[in-house]
Amino acid sequence: MICNIEVIKILDRIGDKIIEEKDFLTELDRPIGDNDHGINMAKGFTEVKKVFETWEENETTENQELGSVFKTVGMTLVSKVGGSSGPLYGTAFMKMGMLLGGKKEMSFPEFLAAFQAGVEGVGQRGRSTTEEKTMLDAMVPALNAMKEAYEADKDVKAAFTAGVKAAEAGVEHTKDLIATKGRASYVGERGIGHQDPGATSFTMMLQTAEKYL
Repeated sequence: MICNIEVIKILDRIGDKIIEEKDFLTELDRPIGDNDHGINMAKGFTEVKKVFETWEENETTENQELGSVFKTVGMTLVSKVGGSSGPLYGTAFMKMGMLLGGKKEMSFPEFLAAFQAGVEGVGQRGRSTTEEKTMLDAMVPALNAMKEAYEADKDVKAAFTAGVKAAEAGVEHTKDLIATKGRASYVGERGIGHQDPGATSFTMMLQTAEKYL
């Protein structure tokens, strides 16, 4: 089981990682997007971290239910992150929050169920699926790999490691794909050879969570 305090710490560290990699993520976006993915994501997670700081100052961190935590992150990203990233990531976190309402801790199967809801939310919001050079090309393989690994031996660490490896492979695979969604679709075949920024930022999030665990 993982409790609300640990989840908030992980999300806070994810914010640190995204902010740290702001320039790299923006550079990835330059050839195929609006050249702002890292800037927008860093702005959003800076605001998320401010919310966590307010909870800490008011000594309300321990009272936060997981549903509220994920919904707050999602709503903050929707309101503060420009482009498509805000609505997509925001939807993912809010969908996760909907499945975790009223809980202050979650089991790994509960996390997987929430993560699946988040992935499905991204697909619905973006009207997209895999093989379209989007964050789903990292998210879906990661989800499937974690499910398979956990079902095999119930080892959470091994499952997370499998998920990270699958996400990393998914990011690499986006270099071979032609985007059919968003601004990246405008460049067509010229996007081949460039990895998707959204798939990359998601993979960074999963890597950070794995390190914490």
